[in-house]
Amino acid sequence: MKFSKYSYNDMNEILTNQGAVMIKRTFKAIGILLIFGLSLSSLYLVNLFFMKPVSIDHFLGKEFLTGLADSPESMTYIGIFDQFNWITRHNSKLSILNPNDLQTNIKDAKKTLKILNKYKDSSLSDNQKITKKIAIFDTENNLKQLEEFPYHDYPLNQVRGEHHNLISFMSDMHPIRSLSEAKDFIKRTNLVIDVYSGLLGWLERQAAEGIYAPKFVYDHLIKQLNELINYSIEEHPLYTQFIKKAKLLDISDDELANLDAGLKSSIENSVTPGFVLLRDFMVSTKVNANPHHGIWSQPNGDEFYELRIRSYTTTDYSPQKIHDLGVSEVARISSRMKEILVSLGYDASKTAGTLMNELNEDPSMLYADTPDRKKIVVQDYMDMVTEATEGIKGYFHTMPKSPVTVIAAPEYSEKTAPGGWYQSPALDGSRPGAFYVNLYDIKQTPKYSMKTLAYHEATPGHHHQIAHSLENDELTLYRRFGYGTSAFSEGWALYSEQLALEAGLAPDPYDELGILQSEIFRAVRLVVDTGIHYKKWTREEAIAYMKAKTGMSDTECRVEIERYIVWPGQALSYKVGMIKILELREKAMNALGDKFNIKDFHSAVLDHGNPPLFIVEQKIDEMISKGLTNN
Repeated sequence: MKFSKYSYNDMNEILTNQGAVMIKRTFKAIGILLIFGLSLSSLYLVNLFFMKPVSIDHFLGKEFLTGLADSPESMTYIGIFDQFNWITRHNSKLSILNPNDLQTNIKDAKKTLKILNKYKDSSLSDNQKITKKIAIFDTENNLKQLEEFPYHDYPLNQVRGEHHNLISFMSDMHPIRSLSEAKDFIKRTNLVIDVYSGLLGWLERQAAEGIYAPKFVYDHLIKQLNELINYSIEEHPLYTQFIKKAKLLDISDDELANLDAGLKSSIENSVTPGFVLLRDFMVSTKVNANPHHGIWSQPNGDEFYELRIRSYTTTDYSPQKIHDLGVSEVARISSRMKEILVSLGYDASKTAGTLMNELNEDPSMLYADTPDRKKIVVQDYMDMVTEATEGIKGYFHTMPKSPVTVIAAPEYSEKTAPGGWYQSPALDGSRPGAFYVNLYDIKQTPKYSMKTLAYHEATPGHHHQIAHSLENDELTLYRRFGYGTSAFSEGWALYSEQLALEAGLAPDPYDELGILQSEIFRAVRLVVDTGIHYKKWTREEAIAYMKAKTGMSDTECRVEIERYIVWPGQALSYKVGMIKILELREKAMNALGDKFNIKDFHSAVLDHGNPPLFIVEQKIDEMISKGLTNN
């Protein structure tokens, strides 16, 4: 979840002395530029940091780099900066929220928008015009949220809450390849109490605005936080993951013992007290929990939801239009599912949803609940990814260089985490792309649905698209890293499931049922997300609808609906994005006829980073025009 501009992934400590801020930002950004291998003259540095930028790419590149300088977590995540930690010191720091951040971010957004609007289209290249459109669209949406809805997010939630995010970041992202990196890990954990103190202040300001999460969110969070508080040191996820990595280092027994003692002290004096702060806040404010589930019930909730739709889908669709589109798509997909099920001999008198429920419970579709089940399932997923990577090559001009691996979801988050998700590779090649699978509930892993998830999260879905962009040297810094939208990335991933089916990777009708179930799942999201946040449905009504239409397990339906409640609008992006890509493909096929080339189409879609859908449409129109002209 994008925590506006207040996430610890987006912020750094605010120094009181503003002159020190500029000096710090300048020297850190210079270090970053050196890491990127740019040629820096004195005049270039002056222009970059203190004078008016020469070009829009120059300006947005500077904004991106100085933003990185203020986000030690982002620098760690990208990976290529770690060997220059002696300059940036990012691996020993965490971002801490400050009450002054809101006004600072509003001021910065207004300044950025003003500068962007000064660039005249007549002086820009075609790519720069696209960049300008994207940057203005993003900045306007961000500014509107900062000014009108600064406290409408739920940064502390049961799915992607900051309490789990920080543990995930430290366990999965912070490198421990040397003694110094291990020491930096402990320095960071010593800051956890400060991070959560800053978050607590934000939550208190949110409460002052009369915004509280629904009651079930409180129930989940209090339980999760109590579990984190009650871990013994030796069982704590931060400790177990750290010690496992530290024991692989080439260090002495005394050095390992010092690390062990240092982390134990940090958990006892910083990490656990931080969780106690958050737990006590949730307990004390539970009496004020929102009795409703939709964002409509929060102050100006309808207007906030419209902004979320615009940000996540990159369209101006109304909630009603999206709801109606979802109802129509659910009916269409249900019909195809029923057709396949009847052909396989299932009872024609039952609905597709009922039959899929039965299929979901079929023992032949489930793994045996053995101690090594997770290892077996992970290997089966890896085999599917390998097969898909080979089988899809004929549909693209190039394939990503970065590999992707399959990892079981961490035990501390698997009870409330989604069925699967993707984590991008490090730019320096030190970390591959990762496809995480949630194996907590055996019913979440029916065999017929596994290929679909592999196509969505890995190849040709998220991994293919994201790694392709990261490896695209033709993109500017801003276009590679500065903007992204789930309408594109999730739309592409859902489109990829159908593409894999078209490529013959899922010849078994049960595999096609898995793909259709995935698609109807996303179509149902259009109905339930707007149902909850616009039509005032309850959580229970939404769960019942999803269960009836998809055949998903009770656990899956509950986890998913609760995710949409705390993350308004994001779930709409998948199907809206897929529909747009398919519409554009059909448009290109009809216009170009025999000259249509699927590889060219995919390049036109993928070669421009992670843009809004209106930019994708522009690039496909250009592809069509070029194809017709060459004719």
